[in-house]
Amino acid sequence: MSHVAKVISVAPVGFTGHLIEVESDMTRGLPGLQIVGLGNKAIDEAKERVRSAISNSSLTYPAQRLTINLAPAELPKDGTHYDVPIALALLTSSGQLRPEQTASAVFAGELALDGTLRPIKGAITIVETARSNGYNTIFLPTENAQQASLIPGMTIYETPNLVSLFLHLKGEKLLKRHQPSIPSSKQHAKPAITLDDIYGQAQAKRALIIAAAGHHNVLLTGPPGTGKSMLAKTLPGLLPELSLDEQLVVTKLHSLVGITLDDIITTRPFRTPHHTASKTSLIGGGTTPQPGEVSLAHLGVLFLDEMPEYPRATLEVLRQPLEDKMVTVTRARGRATYPADFMLVGTMNPCPCGYFGDPLHECTCSSTQILAYQKRLSGPLMDRIDMVVSVNRIPTEQLLDHHITDTSQQQRAHRTIAAALSSQATRYAEHPSLRNGNLSSPQVRHYLPLTPDCKRLLDTAGSKLGLSPRSYFKTIKVARTIADLEMAPHITPAHLSEALQYRQVIYTL
Repeated sequence: MSHVAKVISVAPVGFTGHLIEVESDMTRGLPGLQIVGLGNKAIDEAKERVRSAISNSSLTYPAQRLTINLAPAELPKDGTHYDVPIALALLTSSGQLRPEQTASAVFAGELALDGTLRPIKGAITIVETARSNGYNTIFLPTENAQQASLIPGMTIYETPNLVSLFLHLKGEKLLKRHQPSIPSSKQHAKPAITLDDIYGQAQAKRALIIAAAGHHNVLLTGPPGTGKSMLAKTLPGLLPELSLDEQLVVTKLHSLVGITLDDIITTRPFRTPHHTASKTSLIGGGTTPQPGEVSLAHLGVLFLDEMPEYPRATLEVLRQPLEDKMVTVTRARGRATYPADFMLVGTMNPCPCGYFGDPLHECTCSSTQILAYQKRLSGPLMDRIDMVVSVNRIPTEQLLDHHITDTSQQQRAHRTIAAALSSQATRYAEHPSLRNGNLSSPQVRHYLPLTPDCKRLLDTAGSKLGLSPRSYFKTIKVARTIADLEMAPHITPAHLSEALQYRQVIYTL
């Protein structure tokens, strides 16, 4: 006689998920457990975790031939969150639970050998998929409940161990329903570096304020030790706080790769991959597709320090996500599309030794070396950078004269950026997620008309500077942000002139 049971779980597939039926069949024969359904090594090892967890929870592990099927069988499955549904399916097949006790909910969790539930990756994706398929009750490890509460309309039960879950399903001792709480205050901490911490560099600070107000990409150039990296690290503190919807997306992405399993991310990401990072780690991928650095920086900042030190092939993979604001990763075991709407902030020295153009140090590089170094940033990649800013050396005798008395620069910047963002929200009311830096060419024509004087100025500058069509439109977008910072209703020649200063050639021999 066959005893077939079914428990519902979810397989995260890329940025979305797919409902999974965990089927259990118990028949006569030699005792053993077979798991089928295209699972990976972690799922195959679930046999031992489930056996020990059931036995150590004072429940009866069936001493018969057991088969677990993860349906649909053709969908690749990855992760340890199938442990709990597998255990419940076995308990149902053996008669310790009734089918109706597990029929109306979704289950996920990794089992320790003593039956404790450990946190899992992708909890938000699991809850989203459950809700979209008509389920409103889900059982998750206690540590995952806070993240899962970002999805409204769901009843989430905090599950500490297998015994408590078993007793709840039997109706003997109910689990606690999770009550959403305010994110911890540690995530709202003051930025480590603010504009007031940096002496001088007025032009670079101005460029960062423009970038934050309009979502523009920036490249900071200059000799070593002039504060390029420090300036870049002030950018997250200039950006507005994440909205609730943005918190959901950012936390979901970080949960998929296991960076955070229990907290809600409330601050904008600031990702700083090392220059030895591979193309896969930057763009995403792996045997089973996972988000890369460009997706983990979504709605935040991707900071590449000393960009020419990165392999050119690695930098070139940024071209498509910088343009499309998303990235699609195709691998043998699946295809996934992840959001990648980030601000790129890069730094670079003018040459290998770093001192080309420095009035205080002699450059030891040859012309060939300098040209080769600068060509590591290709023309198409440079075309996608809105602003290039020179960061000059501060006289050494002035370095210790800088005293931080208040946070006036940071506060003023916050006020002007907030006002500029408010102007953009009004202008793009039909598309709430739009910022000046994200506009397509047709949208620039529609939303950002130029006066005849401005058009003549830009056409003349475009001819003399050899601006590409992309650079032409980027100049208009930067000029519109400058106008927003000044609360100007229209772009003026002064705004365009300042925007054109940021389209400069990096260095010339």
